[in-house]
Amino acid sequence: MGLVQDNGYPKPLLIASDVDGTLIDDDEMVSARTRAAVHAAVADGVPFVLATGRPPRWIAPVVDGLGMAPMTVCANGAVLYDSATDRVLAAETLSVETLTWVAELAKSVLPGCGLAAERIGATAHDAATPQFVSSPDYEHAWLNPDDTEVSDDEVVAYPAVKLLIRLPGIASSHMVERLAPLLNGRADLTYSTNNGLIELSAPGVTKASGLSALASRLGIDGGAIVAFGDMPNDVPMLSMARHGVAVANAHPDAIAAADEVTTSNSADGVARVLERWWAN
Repeated sequence: MGLVQDNGYPKPLLIASDVDGTLIDDDEMVSARTRAAVHAAVADGVPFVLATGRPPRWIAPVVDGLGMAPMTVCANGAVLYDSATDRVLAAETLSVETLTWVAELAKSVLPGCGLAAERIGATAHDAATPQFVSSPDYEHAWLNPDDTEVSDDEVVAYPAVKLLIRLPGIASSHMVERLAPLLNGRADLTYSTNNGLIELSAPGVTKASGLSALASRLGIDGGAIVAFGDMPNDVPMLSMARHGVAVANAHPDAIAAADEVTTSNSADGVARVLERWWAN
């Protein structure tokens, strides 16, 4: 691998990528081309980090696909996770009081919705902490073998890094339109699929805040980041990065926030940008 010197783009000091719909393809695999581009950057001393809505326990397949264990911003910025050592480095949680208030509000403006909470332990698979709990009427948006079904009251009985609200049959964007004006700054609201699922974090917690905190830990200027994403939960990160890149399959909000649009996640969009600096 060689460093490309004259492409007109300053070399980043940190690379951050969303996972689903961005880094991995539609078969949820890391392509050989993407893996090679990431490894070339890391070999040149540039850290590569994941910034995802996924919890730490869902990072292992990405680590396997990459062939390396990166630092990770999980749960839309609420958790900093070291996948190499399986350690949660920091977490921002919603309080029980706020969870209870938001849950009651959601039930009133989104009748029929189900609730779930993502909690966090000291490691990705902390057996002492039921890490995902959901109410009986919560319909999963994807396969989730980690679920523990509890009552609505129990969903909000402990601090959580994310509160998930599910209402099948309605676009997530419409759910945001109904709920966001009523939150009064008590939680940060976003979505990573438009399939009737919205996600709430503590106030001010986004992928941008998590990535900034991680860059600070690494001693890297937050203004020297290239970031990749595809959905509204990536917008804060794409906006704060020196160079934000949306993949071609991205949501219109992510494309609007980006400095550039690359090819799709299944056409090596991330690799094509990284190859400006690191190529065969």
